[in-house]
Parts: sequence; C-alpha cells; structure tokens
Amino acid sequence: MKFQQKFTLFHRLLHWIMAIAMPILFITGFLRMYWMNKNNIVAVIESKTSAIPKEQMTDIAKEIREPMWQWHEVFAHVMIFAFLARIIYMLVKGIRFPNPFKSNQPLKERLQGFIYVYFYLFVFISAVTGICIEKDLFSTYHEQIEAVHKWGIYWFPIFILLHFAGIVLAEFSSKKGITSRMIGGD
Repeated sequence: MKFQQKFTLFHRLLHWIMAIAMPILFITGFLRMYWMNKNNIVAVIESKTSAIPKEQMTDIAKEIREPMWQWHEVFAHVMIFAFLARIIYMLVKGIRFPNPFKSNQPLKERLQGFIYVYFYLFVFISAVTGICIEKDLFSTYHEQIEAVHKWGIYWFPIFILLHFAGIVLAEFSSKKGITSRMIGGD
C-alpha cells in the first residue's frame, strides 16, 4: 500500500503552532538552565556589590528571569493543547506517517516513522514531566522528574536536525514539494 500524505488546514495549523512553540520552549529552558541561571545572576550581582544580602540577590535573580519563565509556561500550555489536538486528530483521521514496526517497510519510510515516534515520545515525556513539575505531582521524585524534563534541551536539537534532514531527503525524492504543501496545503 502506498503511503499518501495530505495536509489539511487543521493539520498544517497544528504543525505550525508546534513549530513556533517548540523553539520558544527550548530557548527559555536553555536560558533558565545556563545563561539566566539564578546562580549566575547572583554571581554577577555579587561581583558588583556586597551591599545586598545573598537572599535578596537570589530574589532579584528570580524576579529578572520571571517574565521569561512565564513565556515558557504559556507556550508549554499551547504545546500541550496542540499535541493533544494532534493525537485526537490522528485517532479520528488515521495515523499519517509510515509504521516503522511493519516488517516489509522500506528503510526510508521506516526511518521516517521512527522520527515521528521519536517526536511524539519526546513531546509526551516533556509534557508529562512539565505538568508534574508545575502541579507538584509525585513530589518525592521531583529531582528525577525535573532531570528528565531537562533532557528536552538535548532532544529538541536532535529532533530539529532529523526533521530538516528528512525535509531535504523528501525534497530530493518522490515527495518533492512537501515543504510547499505544508505551507500552502495540498
């Protein structure tokens, strides 16, 4: 059976909502973990003045990065709703990617299917761990849950590289025009 991809307006809308939300989540998470880490901000303040107590420096650091973190939470909600809508859409309309576990699947389709599985697994784990952190669920395992959530900082760039490699391969194969169909429709 030939795999036929159709990109409806709703499918494309969900794709582009996720395409906007994911980099914002990655950038805000990356900044919080590294450049805007509260310990880094406190160290900068400490290097400039000794007139402020350390606890107050920590409060200042948290206040500085709070607006950035609000963006992370807003786009996390956007991503979760788009992800759930996409899952429901797939259940109603049928799965729109090749089954990588099918025995006679050609290698190219098998790889494409595994990239989709990687994407859905990555988003599902990130969403569940993010909800657990926000709602303080399973607080006994908070550190482990947060560590898994932070793996997104590595999963996202890998996914982006695989996604763009897949686009390039598709454009030079029988699926030429997939990029313009994802933008303008079938």
